[in-house]
Amino acid sequence: MKANTKIAVVIRENLQMWQELNVTAFTVSGIAGTIKDSVGENYEDGSGNVYLPMFKQPVLVFSADKDQIQKVHQRALSRAIHFSLYTEELFDTSNDEDNRAVVKACRSEDLHIVGMAMYGPKNTVDKVLKGLSLHK
Repeated sequence: MKANTKIAVVIRENLQMWQELNVTAFTVSGIAGTIKDSVGENYEDGSGNVYLPMFKQPVLVFSADKDQIQKVHQRALSRAIHFSLYTEELFDTSNDEDNRAVVKACRSEDLHIVGMAMYGPKNTVDKVLKGLSLHK
């Protein structure tokens, strides 16, 4: 079955590996937690052990430089798709309340975005991501 929706992550270039993985994990959690039909059923192995469900479709990860990620952010806002974001300041916080506070302290155009995850109609997400390459 071919999905008519797309899940994509955009990671700013020049992050450390642990930061890339952290940003990816945190941003996709927003999709899994909010877009209920994006997640499938529990998995079960042949021994009867049950595992948590995962996304029903692949997650594509893209790279962007600082200017590109700001452009993607503006495109995502203008197309009203669902997305999460991660800013540089979140690397220095240690809880959800502080995370939200540092994002709230910045105007949209002043956010230091290092990552985003989005979910929406495939053609809309493709337009938001135009010009980006898959992460290597």
